[in-house]
This record gives sequence, C-alpha cells and structure tokens, in this order.
Amino acid sequence: MNIALITAGGVGLRFHPDTPKQFVSFLGKPMIIYTLEKFEKNPLIDLITVVCLSGWEDFLRRAASDYSITKLAHIVPGGASNQQSIRNGILELRTFYKPEDLILIHDAVRPLVSQKIIDQCIDIARQKGNAVACLPCLEPLLRSEADGSAKKYHPRTGLMRAQAPQAFRLADMVEAHRFAEQNNINDTVASCELMQMMG
Repeated sequence: MNIALITAGGVGLRFHPDTPKQFVSFLGKPMIIYTLEKFEKNPLIDLITVVCLSGWEDFLRRAASDYSITKLAHIVPGGASNQQSIRNGILELRTFYKPEDLILIHDAVRPLVSQKIIDQCIDIARQKGNAVACLPCLEPLLRSEADGSAKKYHPRTGLMRAQAPQAFRLADMVEAHRFAEQNNINDTVASCELMQMMG
C-alpha cells in the first residue's frame, strides 16, 4: 500500500497571514487542495492522511468534500514541530497499516509536485527502501561566519537539495521516530535528515 502523509500542522510564521498558508485560498481554492489533488489523481496512491493544525480539521473535511478528495482517510493532530507532526502521523498509520507499506511524506504547501515525481519516488523506494525527491544544487555555496563574512566556498558538485515527497517504509519511520525520542532529537528539518542520523 502507498500512503501519502501530508503535513499541514504549521502556522506559517514566516508567511504572517491571518490564515495559515496551507489553507489560504489561491484562485478560489485552498492551497492544500491543490496538493491533495495531486495525490488523489495518482493511481499508485491508495490513501491520504493529513496531519492538520488544531482547529482547522472541519475546514479540511469540508474542503476535501467540496473538491472530491475521496482518498482522505485520516486527519491527525499536528505537533509543535514538523518532526512532531510527522511522528503523530506515523504513529496513527502504524495502528492501521503494515510495516512494509510505503509512506510518502509531503508538505501541504508544495502543490507543484508532478505525477512523474510521485511515480518515481514510489518506484525507487520499492527498489531501494526509501527515496527522496531532490534537485541538484546549482548555486554557489558560501559559509557565513559570525561577523557576516564568507571565507569559505563549498564546491557544489554532488550536492543535492532535498525536496518532497520523501518515501520510506512505515516500519523504518516508526523506528526513526523511536530513535529520535531515545536520543532527544526534536526538530529535524526533514525525515531524510532523521533517517541519516539513525544511519
């Protein structure tokens, strides 16, 4: 089974809206719906779980109904951080699904994901155990010092920028979050970072 785990638990502090950015309307449709539609339309995705900001669950249910998002199976409370929100989603899924099921973690505010990327992510994860959508790093990389100066250049050869979705077996994600709890790791930027910390 292939399960999309969509994170929509943040408040969008950098965005400064009255409405959290995942629920902001764009061309008459909430941002999260554009994202959900991508996974709804993909025949390889069996169901969708959304980790939702507290107080927005009813809005999400209504919007999903209005836009015929039929694969939405679970709405899970968000956490204090992105890592905590993903953990909440993983623990919910562990109750219902098999350890070998594939979880595609994706942000609600990344609606431009293509069907090809979703397909490739699933295919590679089935072959290799996990997959992370990435872009090559094309920009020059400089390390900023405390005084604001940049004294060191980092070659960009071989560097990739992690994107989403990130696909992992459910059992591996459960183990990763157990590892994080045991080692007091609370705020990784992405699931691939947590998986690398675990080795």
